Amino acid sequence: MEFATPLIPARLIRRYKRFLADVRLADGTEAIAHCPNPGSMMGLADVGTKIWLEPNEDPKKKLKYGWRLVDHENGHFTGIDTSVPNRALKAALIAHDVAGLPAYDLVRPEVKYAQNSRVDFLLSGGGPDTYVEVKSVTLSRQKGIAEFPDSVTVRGTKHLDALAQVVADGGRAVMLYLVQRTDCAALTLAADIDVAYAQAFERAAKVGVQVLAFDCAINPIGVTIRQTIPFQGAAGRHI
Repeated sequence: MEFATPLIPARLIRRYKRFLADVRLADGTEAIAHCPNPGSMMGLADVGTKIWLEPNEDPKKKLKYGWRLVDHENGHFTGIDTSVPNRALKAALIAHDVAGLPAYDLVRPEVKYAQNSRVDFLLSGGGPDTYVEVKSVTLSRQKGIAEFPDSVTVRGTKHLDALAQVVADGGRAVMLYLVQRTDCAALTLAADIDVAYAQAFERAAKVGVQVLAFDCAINPIGVTIRQTIPFQGAAGRHI
């Protein structure tokens, strides 16, 4: 998935109100950018951090810049836009290029299921209908290890319980984590951050919700899903 507009470098002044960031462009100009991430962004929003912004000329948008990447200035990047995993995964699913998921004929996003919920993708044809929830992973507190979540996620807990119910009813469900960091080779749960999410994870384990974790190639050109990575603490390929 390539960014629609070439990204430009900047420095972070501050992130505030979750979805806003004051930034300093390369020419010294200060601007406000949209921050498309509702999480804590732990370790990614320090003052002076090098970031990459996507400019836009859309008159309907109040802000002319969208924050897309953190540049760790050591050859590694983190993608902070939580909408990217769904966009990148949709393209990969249509291209039949997702390990662990068969070549489904129909990829439907945002399909209603469970109680007042919409699943990220419902895959049909070529195998049993499969319900897929997708989460963006950006936290890393141990070298080489990504963690989810980075803050309490009531919504994420609800999604796990909904997937567990799908499997309990005889269907197939997948919890897919896309690690938007190029410096991590494995994934684990941040149970100390959200105990309820970890408990929901265990409930899902008992009925066989499948877990898939992928890493990404990330640079200012775009984000590409690469390959599966281990989920530490998981038994085989299941939660």
